[in-house]
Amino acid sequence: MTQVSKNTNLNELPDEALLRMTQIIGDTHTQPIIPIGRSAWLAGVKEGRFPQPVKIGGSGLNFWRVGDIRALLAGLE
Repeated sequence: MTQVSKNTNLNELPDEALLRMTQIIGDTHTQPIIPIGRSAWLAGVKEGRFPQPVKIGGSGLNFWRVGDIRALLAGLE
């Protein structure tokens, strides 16, 4: 699994690459892919409107697959 830097273009990544939430919804240093707030993103995940995260190890860290985010964006168009 590949983690990506904050400045990587989504189109340059393989589907199995992993993104952090801040890389999806943005923060003060990152342009959002999907411009919504943290609580709205997490509510959408809980309700099944947004992709489920991949949990890494026992650390509780959540990541999302680039392919899942691309599919979400395609469905929003």
